[in-house]
Amino acid sequence: MMKNKINELIKNGVKILDPDRLDIRGELDCGLNVEIDINVIFNGKVSLGDNVKVGAHCIITNSNIGNGTEVKPYSLIEGANIGENGFVGPFVRIREGSFIGSKVQLGNFVEIKNVQIGDGCRINHMTFLGDSVLGDNVTIGAGSITCNYDGATTHKTTIESDVFIGSGTNLIAPLNVGRKATIGSGSTITDDVPPDKLTLARERQVTVQNWKGVRNITKDK
Repeated sequence: MMKNKINELIKNGVKILDPDRLDIRGELDCGLNVEIDINVIFNGKVSLGDNVKVGAHCIITNSNIGNGTEVKPYSLIEGANIGENGFVGPFVRIREGSFIGSKVQLGNFVEIKNVQIGDGCRINHMTFLGDSVLGDNVTIGAGSITCNYDGATTHKTTIESDVFIGSGTNLIAPLNVGRKATIGSGSTITDDVPPDKLTLARERQVTVQNWKGVRNITKDK
């Protein structure tokens, strides 16, 4: 049955690089000029728009991927809607309940969970976003995360349009970041951020002199 599904896709113009290394465990609907690399698994109901490319070793479950979007190798997508002309991956995990706009960049080692992302956002390196809403044209630097769980309850983070968040930022939910705000790298943000201003939250840097020569070692007798 799977071979029949794959042969039907090939007849309809889908470029499958190796039919013997493709698993379709449900329904797969493809638009025009779709390309699927090796060892891809489709679970449940999946829709790929026109000119979509799916890289090697991806697992896509119950998701829709818009026209012109590329899913790069080793990406896991579950229960998501992804807009047009963006890219995902490599090594991206998109968890259930995420809605991603058009022209969005989700780069390597990014994980998102229950997130709405507006058009034109750039989240390119080693980031976790959970239970969040992003406006349009938001940039999030490498190593930034939303701290959405306090041990008992998940909380929401809202990031309005045209925000720039520097690398290594911790956003402690619940939190609202105003439109066109900039957050400096290395900040831990616990209060709402006003729009159109630069916000920093860092400890003062301290240099300790001769620290290698100062030791207090206690030995058990």
